Amino acid sequence: MEGGDRLEYAAGALLEGRLTDPFALLGPHAQDDGYVVRTFQPGAESVSLIARSGGEDIGTLEEISDGLFAGRMKEDKPYSLRILWPGGAVQEVEDAYSFGPVLGDLDLYLFGEGRHWDLARVLGAQPRTIEGVAGVAFAVWAPNARRVSVIGDFNNWDGRRHPMRLRHGAGIWELFVPRLGQGTRYKYEIAGADGSTTQRADPVARATEAPPATASVVAAPPDYRWTDEDWLAERASRQRPNAAISIYEVHAASWVRPEGNVEGTLDWNALIDRLIPYVADMGFTHVEFLPIMEHPFGGSWGYQTLSQFAPSARFGKPEDFARFVDACHRAGIGVILDWVPAHFPTDPHGLAHFDGTHLYEHADPREGFHPDWNTMIYNLGRTEVAGFLLASALWWIETFHVDGLRVDAVASMLYRDYSRKAGEWVPNIHGGRENLESVDFLKRLNAIIAERCPGAVTIAEESTAWPGVSAPLKSGGLGFSYKWNMGWMHDTLQYVERDPLYRKWHHSEMTFGLVYAFSEKFVLPLSHDEVVHGKGSLIGKMPGDRWRKFATLRAYYTFMWTHPGKKLLFMGGEIAQDSEWNHDAEVAWHLLSIPEHAAVQRLVRDLNRLYASEPALHARDTEPAGFQWIVGADAERSVFVYARYGETGTPPMVVLVNMTPEPCTDYRIGMPLAGQWREILNSDAAIYGGGNIGNAGLVEARAAPAHGQPASASVVLPPLAAVILQHEGPNR
Repeated sequence: MEGGDRLEYAAGALLEGRLTDPFALLGPHAQDDGYVVRTFQPGAESVSLIARSGGEDIGTLEEISDGLFAGRMKEDKPYSLRILWPGGAVQEVEDAYSFGPVLGDLDLYLFGEGRHWDLARVLGAQPRTIEGVAGVAFAVWAPNARRVSVIGDFNNWDGRRHPMRLRHGAGIWELFVPRLGQGTRYKYEIAGADGSTTQRADPVARATEAPPATASVVAAPPDYRWTDEDWLAERASRQRPNAAISIYEVHAASWVRPEGNVEGTLDWNALIDRLIPYVADMGFTHVEFLPIMEHPFGGSWGYQTLSQFAPSARFGKPEDFARFVDACHRAGIGVILDWVPAHFPTDPHGLAHFDGTHLYEHADPREGFHPDWNTMIYNLGRTEVAGFLLASALWWIETFHVDGLRVDAVASMLYRDYSRKAGEWVPNIHGGRENLESVDFLKRLNAIIAERCPGAVTIAEESTAWPGVSAPLKSGGLGFSYKWNMGWMHDTLQYVERDPLYRKWHHSEMTFGLVYAFSEKFVLPLSHDEVVHGKGSLIGKMPGDRWRKFATLRAYYTFMWTHPGKKLLFMGGEIAQDSEWNHDAEVAWHLLSIPEHAAVQRLVRDLNRLYASEPALHARDTEPAGFQWIVGADAERSVFVYARYGETGTPPMVVLVNMTPEPCTDYRIGMPLAGQWREILNSDAAIYGGGNIGNAGLVEARAAPAHGQPASASVVLPPLAAVILQHEGPNR
């Protein structure tokens, strides 16, 4: 085409929203002995050029096509546009198309390599000052798009106004828009490879509108002055396998509702005032949140995340979340976030078919669609996608100082045939069912976090027998710090749900967990998943009348807190909430006015404090030498007796559990040491709502061997109860 024809074609493409190279048309261009400047300002009455410094007129632009203005400028100098709008309003703004590229070559290279760990400070919307002009630099990955424009209130959501420059090779579109700042709402209008035109939220947005609104919001990195240096210095010791870790799992929106507003949500500042003192008083060492990354549908509880870098606007600004984490650390509480790198929802403003192609997800639905959740599966074999998620993980730990990530749905990531029938999945390159790309991703995740974030932990929600989930990478493991023990949870809950009459035939459901208890570093979870979708509450699962229900739950909690493995309890479980969890309501706090419920809360508080103060209950959680069965096979009477050991040379603790409603008197058990053993906790104590049956606070063990132990004692086992004994007298 001749020059005039090319100009006419480009102007037509601009008007029709199909201009792929806006910088070839707009902005300043050398011509003859000067420069021609073109700008697209639809609806403007006139446009002129003024010097950026001084403000003098340096040229007038003529409207050469609908909204397209052009004119000459004698010399290449920084300029601004003076725009007269109907009604007499005058706007002065720098020309977005007079600025050079935004991203450096190193940023593009690292992104393409999938190892740009500071992605949230490069892509997305970055408040910046370029050539002395304040504005926002936008950048988004959409390699197959025909056009990408940034849209928002600032340009009437008109995709023709700010089309972006494509950085070929990396597939990133970028544009610096002057005079925008924090709080600006925006999206990307994408003309896709398939001919579609969609408006998308920013995948790397640092903030969003509160749902159900879907726009991204310009936000600088959180500007927060941290005060948790001492905590971070001690974090590794607080979270290592020999530490006491007791986790309170929380859905932030439904823990407590604002007074008088059953549909409202406490923000992070209110949660500082209410949640942190509660968690500290209850003796939990950590709080774990269901995903707080922005998600469109509240009913997904956050597990269908779209904004992997943005704390949900439901709870305030990113700085508010930073303040919450800092306050937790000052109170001696760690913060763990659930994080979802497995799948994402199909909302039209999200990641699915992002640039008119299957960019973030697999194209083949046998790999890219999750039938259980109707979501898309991340293509972790694609370098840029894996890098995007790895950068997200680091963002939460490094920027917000969170102490760990619980990685959701790991089992679904590890197996290509997860929840699929024959013919519905694609084997790996070796013909197997293992998802090699996901395995590599998880290993990289754990390696990078271990290297960059000392003391932070990763926890796998993994429900299969995949070997070495928490084994070191150098040993061939996946490198997680801990793994949820889903088998223990399933077996023991199934046991306590049975009528005591039938428990003797299912004794192994309580003991089998010890067969593999030291094969991984485990967390024992009683999570939200066990109290929803018709499963009922924990207290509701217990059989029998009201007395038996509460007694069984108290015994079960005591068994859990004295069993090898870190602890996790979902909110409401500590007060024996009698209804299953409803994310639209709140924890049934009114139940604390009923003595039995308040007594369960007291028991959980005391178990946490005992667990944290006694190394025998936590220091050797991952070592076989930390646990010993004394009576493990008395199925007829549904009795379990075991010892927990701390450091060598320190006396163990002995735990007695009776899972029948009949007390056992004069029950002889072996004891590791002769002498006096104090009854330091009895779940049947009156203060816990029990019948106060026990050993009058003291058990005397004599040097008469039994059950392979050098001493023995006659004890009373309260009905549906657990007793913890601690040695305190001289050996005899």
